Amino acid sequence: MNSASQDATRERIESALAEPLGALGLDVEAVEITPAGKRRVLRVAVDKDGGVTLDDVADATREVNRVLDETDVMGEQPYTLEVTSRGVDRPLTLPRHWRRNEGRLVKVAREDGSAVTGRILEAGEESVALEVTGRRTDLPYSGVRKALVQVEFNRKGTGADDGADEEGED
Repeated sequence: MNSASQDATRERIESALAEPLGALGLDVEAVEITPAGKRRVLRVAVDKDGGVTLDDVADATREVNRVLDETDVMGEQPYTLEVTSRGVDRPLTLPRHWRRNEGRLVKVAREDGSAVTGRILEAGEESVALEVTGRRTDLPYSGVRKALVQVEFNRKGTGADDGADEEGED
C-alpha cells in the first residue's frame, strides 16, 4: 500500500469512527496503519475530557470493530486492531489537548526559539495561560512550535513553587 493510499485509508477510517466514538464521548486522536508481515496493525488512539479509562478503551474497541465490520475501509488484507489512549509523549496540538491537561506541567518550545516550562492554568480556543515561577504567562497557540506534558513522579500539588522556570529546568 503506497503512502497516498494509506493516507486516504487513514482518513476514511477517522471519518467513519468520528461519529460512533463521539457518541461514547470520545475523540479520535490518531489513526495509524503499519505493516506487520502479511498483516497490518491498525492503531486507534482515543481521548476525552477527564481522561480515558480501561472501560472506555473496551467500549471503543467494540465500537471500532463494529464499524470496521460494517464497512470495507480496511479492505481484504488481514489486520490487528489496537485501541489506546493518547500517550503522555504526544504533543499538545489542539485546544482540547491543552484543556484536558490543565493543572499539569508542560514544556513549550516557542516559535521564536525560546522555551518555557510551566503549569497549565487555563486553556482557551486561541491561547493558554501558564504559571511560570509563580507568575501567569499567556501564550497564543500560534506562538507554540511544540509542547509536551512533563511526567511528574513526586508532584507536590499545583502551588506556585513547582520548580519550573523560564529556561525549562525542573
